[in-house]
Amino acid sequence: MIAAAGVPASVAALGLVMLDTGFHRPPGDLGLPSSYPCPVRQWVVPGAAPASVVCHAEALRASPLRTGFEQAVRALVAQGCTAITTSCGFLVLLQAELQAVAYPAPLVSSSLLALPSLLVTLPQVGVLTISAERLGRDHLRAAGVPSDRLGDVWIQGMPERSHFVQAILGAGVTLDPLRAEHEVVAAALAFRARAPQLRALVLECTNLPPYAAALRHATGWPVLSLLHSRRLLGDLALHEPALKMLDF
Repeated sequence: MIAAAGVPASVAALGLVMLDTGFHRPPGDLGLPSSYPCPVRQWVVPGAAPASVVCHAEALRASPLRTGFEQAVRALVAQGCTAITTSCGFLVLLQAELQAVAYPAPLVSSSLLALPSLLVTLPQVGVLTISAERLGRDHLRAAGVPSDRLGDVWIQGMPERSHFVQAILGAGVTLDPLRAEHEVVAAALAFRARAPQLRALVLECTNLPPYAAALRHATGWPVLSLLHSRRLLGDLALHEPALKMLDF
C-alpha cells in the first residue's frame, strides 16, 4: 500500500516504511516526508499498528508482519529509493533481515543504531523511548551494542498512561503537541536527575523529534534522531560538531 509523497519517479529518494497509523503528526515527526532534507517515498504496511510493533522482542519476531515489512522495503528499492528507513525505532529487531532485502541500498531501521558509535567515545549513552518496559536487551543487541556495553545504555521511558503514549499507541486520544511536549520534557528531566553523568540522548521513538529543541534546551544534552544518520542523509543533518562522531 503506497502513501503518495509527490516525488517524481525519476528523482532519487529516501524510502520510508510506515506503520499503519491514524494519529496526528506535528512538524518534525519522522513519519512526515517534510521532516527530511531530501525527497521521500512512503510505503504503509497494512495492519502494522503501533501497539503490534512496540512490543517485546519475542512478539515482534513471531509476528506475521515481518513479511509485510520486507515487502515494503522491496517495493521502495524497486521504486529507486537510494536509502531506506522506518517510522518506528522498535523495528531495529528486524535490521539484519530488512537490510538483506534492501541491499545494496543502506537501511537504517532505528536511531538505536547510533549507540555503538556513541559508545566508542562516551562511557554511557541515554535513550528516551516510548516504552522502557518493552525496549529490551534484544533491541540493543540488534542495534549492534556489544554485550559488555549493554549496561552502559541507560533507558528512560514515557509514562504508560501519559497523553503522548495514549495518542501514539492507539487509545483513541487526539495528540495535543503542547501537552505532549510538556510530558516529554518532564520525562527527560527525570532522566537527567537519575543519570546526570549522561552526555547524549538518543530518541528511539520517531514521534519524539518534534520536541528535540525543547529537550536540548531543558537538559543541555545533544539530542539525536534518524536525522543524524550519515547512511541515510550524508552530511545534510550534521550541523553540530558534537554529532560528527556518528556513523550510523
